[in-house]
Amino acid sequence: MSMPWLFQSIPALLLALSLLFALSSPSVEASVHLYSGEKFVTKGNAFVVHAGSEGIYSSSSNGNESSYIRFEKITFKRPKEFSNVSSLPIHAVIFEVDDRETIGGSAYGGQRAVCCTADLAKLGVCTQGEIIHRQSIKNPGWPQVFGVSFGVDDLTSTLKSKTIQITKTGMYNLYFIHCDPNLKELVVEGKSVWKNPSGYLPGRMAPLMNFYGFMSLVFVILGVFWFSQYARFWKEVLPLQNCITLVITLGMFEVALWYFDYAEFNETGVRPTGTTVWAVTFGTVKRTVSRLIILTVCMGYGVVRPTLGGLTSKVAMLGGTFFLASEVLELVENVGAISDLSGKARLFFVLPVAFLDAFFILWIFISLSGTLNKLQARRMLGKLDIYRKFTNALAVTVIVSVGWMCYELHFKSSDVYNERWQNAWIIPAFWQVLSFSLLCVICALWAPSQNSMRYAYSGDPSEEFDKDDTLTLIKPSPMPSKDVRSPTEVMPVYGGNGVSNGDMEEDKTE
Repeated sequence: MSMPWLFQSIPALLLALSLLFALSSPSVEASVHLYSGEKFVTKGNAFVVHAGSEGIYSSSSNGNESSYIRFEKITFKRPKEFSNVSSLPIHAVIFEVDDRETIGGSAYGGQRAVCCTADLAKLGVCTQGEIIHRQSIKNPGWPQVFGVSFGVDDLTSTLKSKTIQITKTGMYNLYFIHCDPNLKELVVEGKSVWKNPSGYLPGRMAPLMNFYGFMSLVFVILGVFWFSQYARFWKEVLPLQNCITLVITLGMFEVALWYFDYAEFNETGVRPTGTTVWAVTFGTVKRTVSRLIILTVCMGYGVVRPTLGGLTSKVAMLGGTFFLASEVLELVENVGAISDLSGKARLFFVLPVAFLDAFFILWIFISLSGTLNKLQARRMLGKLDIYRKFTNALAVTVIVSVGWMCYELHFKSSDVYNERWQNAWIIPAFWQVLSFSLLCVICALWAPSQNSMRYAYSGDPSEEFDKDDTLTLIKPSPMPSKDVRSPTEVMPVYGGNGVSNGDMEEDKTE
């Protein structure tokens, strides 16, 4: 007996989607920021390119490991038709998020401007056409502002290579800004290198490398326990336990790939696209298979019913849709350049996954309610006990998930400038810990043992569920009557309490 055919189609689908995305996506670089013809956009009265934002830890006190931002071959280019005049300076502006108010200003409390206006120039606080900035009181020597300009007939202007040492931990932002309306179609090329004391991994991601190393270890421990039990009682293994084995294996690959992804990223400053794609894909497959297993178990598959009947195609459609939506979301967030997406674009990818997750939860609990009522009505006490424990674990997981989602929403909405970047890694880490905890509970409930077969579908007709039982809530059965059946009856006939002779025998063995 095996799980529905839908699981067999997932590997081919994920392989095709992963290869397609890997071939069509450019290499994604984070701590090494590449600029390939980036155009300036209008922000207020200034022209701006956002060149990077990262959390950086200060250099180590012993001086062996340094933190810095380095500029390499930063070149500004303008079209030939606009090269007949010289230009105002094009500035590189680096500031820590706490010093954001030191950039820009306003005259007489009016609208804030980045470029010096005529009114501000009259007050003598700046030179018209220049960027407004002042030194930080909290962080002397910051913000860092320097730049270049075009001479007459110059088509390019190159910023001198420069390394800025980071002596204070914080969220640093880099912008290229100019105030010259004559610099039309201006683009920037080159790269900037951002480094933390421990490597090139951005500060908000750095703790995740150690976290996934720890998760790899605990998955190995769980795997040793599970596979030892599996090998010891392999003759008693249920189809459900085969599926749990698959989820554990997928989880091992997922956390290991994430660790290697961050480790290589930290070493080179360039995120390995292939490793990232496979880590995302293994994680998506694991989440999809986990949800489908929980749903089919709640329907009673392999325990109180041999097949899903007419529900197989519906379950397959839901699983396939969730996989595609979740895979696209994860690829966009982890492989694509997140900063290039607007809020609405991210919402476009998040909403389908959230809706499908909600539908999964609703269907799971409706099915579970029906299965519990059937087990209680037919007095399958051993199976009922394990399903009740499973129900409690699911309920706690859902409640904790909703609470954490509310906290995550509050965290992100109240941290507009990423000032709490050092704690941001906890958000994705918590979901990993929660899903692993539920997996551990499932492994404890359905661990292979010499009594595993007592929880399997026995083939007794009294265990058959109607096709639509999992789609509606079933009212509890009435109290058992005291009718006594004749012992001479051969076929299992249900009495007033809905219990067959086969079920009574099961109760005695339990």
